[in-house]
Amino acid sequence: MNLYGRDFLKLLDYTPEEILYLIDLAAELKDKKKKGILHDELKGKNIALIFEKTSTRTRCSFEVAASDLGMGSTYLNPTDSQIGKKESIADTVRVLAGMFDGIEYRGYGQDIVETMAKYSKVPVWNGLTNEFHPTQMLADLLTIREHFGKLKGIHLVYMGDARYNTGNSLMVACAKMGMHFTAVSNKKYFPSEALIKECKEIAEGTGAVIDFCEDPMEGTKGADVIYTDIWVSMGEPDEVWEERIKDLEPYRVTMDIMKNAGDQCVFMHCLPSFHDLNTGIGKEIKEKYGLDEMEVTDEVFESENSIVFEEAENRMHTIKAVMLATLKQN
Repeated sequence: MNLYGRDFLKLLDYTPEEILYLIDLAAELKDKKKKGILHDELKGKNIALIFEKTSTRTRCSFEVAASDLGMGSTYLNPTDSQIGKKESIADTVRVLAGMFDGIEYRGYGQDIVETMAKYSKVPVWNGLTNEFHPTQMLADLLTIREHFGKLKGIHLVYMGDARYNTGNSLMVACAKMGMHFTAVSNKKYFPSEALIKECKEIAEGTGAVIDFCEDPMEGTKGADVIYTDIWVSMGEPDEVWEERIKDLEPYRVTMDIMKNAGDQCVFMHCLPSFHDLNTGIGKEIKEKYGLDEMEVTDEVFESENSIVFEEAENRMHTIKAVMLATLKQN
């Protein structure tokens, strides 16, 4: 499998075989790291990490993965970069492509990372946009396969706001890998009709199932994986919070939901999670809306069925696989 020089912008750009190759490579690299086997195969290369949206997991994953592979990394936050302000995206990326061997972007519209890839002579990797989160998907798929021993036929239920990057990308990932995807939410929070249509067309060739349900108990019955994400991004106005909480509170992941799915069901979350009052945001939510928990209860988050921290670790292993596959010539 030769992915040298490829961008990694969304899973829609990759075949099921290519996605499986990256998962297999990630598993191999994870095994080497656990055994202390050196794998600095990209020694001498350097990458740029552009973060218009901050992140704990994505930044640490890229930096540690780059270090393990022998690469240097330069982190650029919104105050360090002039991208889109004093310098156009096209100009910025052409400057960076002359200095670095790969460029990661985490920020806003998918059009930004697509434009970067258009003008870059080195691989561009999507660390998250409003529409897609492909590195998270590889970590999720690796985690599910580690737990169940397979991907095909696994029933993944996404609860909450499925219109944006995580919900969109999970639907794509399930379609590509022959899994059963169900979005369980208020219907106005389902993905776009255009993306649903595209995923159902993919599913025809892979045996995947793509469906939607507004009833939490009906939609989660027999699920292998229940997945959720925060309901509201910070910076959104108060009226959005009020509407979102009112609409999505029936779709909080509780122990009753997990029991309804069955003993085989695991809980996943891309993090961070508002499952208790141990954060500033958690306390703010409590003060404004009277909630001790938001998208998932603390009981579920801390339960034996929760594999969120294995999932978080796998971000690093799968990101490492993407960088190695796209930067190493066969």
